Amino acid sequence: MTMLEIRGLNTYYGESHILRAVDMTVLTGEMVCLIGRNGVGKTTLLKSLIGLLRPRSGEIIFDGHGIDRYAPHQRARSGLGYVPQGREIIPQLTVEENLMLGMEALPGGLARHRLIDPFIYELFPILQEFLSRKGGDLSGGQQQQLAIARALLGRPKLLLLDEPTEGIQPNIVQDIEGAVRRIISERGIGVLLVEQHLHFVRQADRYYAMQRGGIVASGPTAELSQEVVDHFLSV
Repeated sequence: MTMLEIRGLNTYYGESHILRAVDMTVLTGEMVCLIGRNGVGKTTLLKSLIGLLRPRSGEIIFDGHGIDRYAPHQRARSGLGYVPQGREIIPQLTVEENLMLGMEALPGGLARHRLIDPFIYELFPILQEFLSRKGGDLSGGQQQQLAIARALLGRPKLLLLDEPTEGIQPNIVQDIEGAVRRIISERGIGVLLVEQHLHFVRQADRYYAMQRGGIVASGPTAELSQEVVDHFLSV
């Protein structure tokens, strides 16, 4: 079943044409990686999907419904989760308070949902230890774990991850990779990943390569050649 279908998406910043006729699909429970050098439009695509940017043309079909006119909170409540580049946790709130915010994406929000899913602590045990600690006091890797956990508490059907391993120590990169594998295998959540870390890229089912705002190559990651890697993952 197709969870996400993007048809002919064109997004601009002012008069600058950033996304150019992007077509893409993500199946239910599938991990898809979007690769490309810095500045080619990968983050713009994720922001267009979650509703932070409004494309000028094209269609976004999520879980069988057109969501082009949905506001970001409506897209979140329909099952689209988003972890932005830079994490964007709220530094003055505690870890627990940051986590609770994730449940605002559920029907009824925090008025109806107050219980943090224990699965979150299985994925990221350090968060349970640091529940009372301010989010801004965590390391970069711990903040990334918190951002992913917060998004998961909205029970997404598809999770958008923008550079989740950027600037993070190797041991936490491994923890994040393992957590993503578990949410796919145990919860059936699909993942659309923007990533430069080759080991993580190769764990995806399929890849799309972006250049100058358009998709220029795609296929199974098992067939991802060194030539493509050198071209699209070199900084």
